Amino acid sequence: MSEDIEIAGEPSPPPAVKAKSRARTPTEIRLLARGHTKAALKVLVGLMRNDEATPAVRLSAANAILDRGWGKSAQPIESGEEGLETVHRVERIIVRPEDAVEGDADPKA
Repeated sequence: MSEDIEIAGEPSPPPAVKAKSRARTPTEIRLLARGHTKAALKVLVGLMRNDEATPAVRLSAANAILDRGWGKSAQPIESGEEGLETVHRVERIIVRPEDAVEGDADPKA
């Protein structure tokens, strides 16, 4: 009798269990993606130059290439109120030790 034949009453072997793959870290994913940079860029350039591709596809590929080569352009932020401008101010305050209020820590200590 062959060993592969199941005999009634005998338990069947457990099903093969696939080893669980561990979750990858963002750094690992980034490194894997960067490994495909040349191929991805070739695809984008091919789409951009393909006369049979729709204008939307060609434009999207061209924008992706520019964004990666030169960075995305700055986007204006709408505040909802016209004429309102954000003003940034940097103030420098100099405190002299002799002007310190009593009870403050002694700078010479």
